[in-house]
Amino acid sequence: MAEDLVVTDQLVIPAVELRERFSRSSGPGGQGVNTADSRVELTLDLRRSPSIPDPLRSRMLARLGNRLVDGELTIAASEHRSQLANRRAARERLAQLLREAAAPPPPRRRPTKATRGSKERRIAAKKRRGEVKRNRSRPAE
Repeated sequence: MAEDLVVTDQLVIPAVELRERFSRSSGPGGQGVNTADSRVELTLDLRRSPSIPDPLRSRMLARLGNRLVDGELTIAASEHRSQLANRRAARERLAQLLREAAAPPPPRRRPTKATRGSKERRIAAKKRRGEVKRNRSRPAE
């Protein structure tokens, strides 16, 4: 399964930049749980990857900073019982994470003023509420 990881149309991570490590998965699994190395750790060296353009790399490093260890991003998958399914899950999760980190920032909000009508409605609502409270505290005659 040494195929390139397609993140977006413009961003493809070559398979040689990805490292996979296999280990035993925890949890139920029957007789094979103690012998099958079905847990997958997929690692990408984000800081030194030549396939990621510099402006995109700096954005990704900033957004994924808390998940990186020495510039490397590691995804672990052990939810499936088969190694192949865990490899697919790890690759999909890595692609989704990189896609979200590479997304352009949202446009900045243009500050606007409250309209005259909205101010008047707010003041009228406050007056009505005050009237309700004032009527509550009057002694019954």
